[in-house]
Amino acid sequence: MKKLLLIRHARATHESGYIDFERPLKPSGLRDAAIMAGRLKAHNIIPQILVASPALRTLATADVIAEHMGLAKPEEIKAIYDARTDELLEVIGNLDDQYDFIGLVGHNPAIGQILYDLSGQTKDVPPGAVGLIEFDIDSWTAVRPNTGKLLFYDSPKDED
Repeated sequence: MKKLLLIRHARATHESGYIDFERPLKPSGLRDAAIMAGRLKAHNIIPQILVASPALRTLATADVIAEHMGLAKPEEIKAIYDARTDELLEVIGNLDDQYDFIGLVGHNPAIGQILYDLSGQTKDVPPGAVGLIEFDIDSWTAVRPNTGKLLFYDSPKDED
């Protein structure tokens, strides 16, 4: 049995002066990441490790979640940044089988699309949203479209 927690990065600035890769989280994004970490923890949804895109906004989101959950520093996987759905599926298939529960912090549209592809569930995936998918498999290489079951979904309330 494998579980994958898909996490879209929290709200980031769209101010000029930043290249996309270096856009920081807004103060509300930092707050939302902490709120979502608290909600996950309250539901005992705590992955063994987090993997994240190396973009500043995803790493910041992952760092906030890791800190609130007492997890190790998130592992950076370059291929998550700007990934198409098929590329994200390949990243998932290459995850380390020693872990049965992994959190993946990435970007839309890929996070929303992969959530649908894996679970068959259509969800709006705003910044900071999370979706927990469970698979009846023993290896990440066996993850395929429509092989997962969405067990939990939540997103922060829009306040901006």
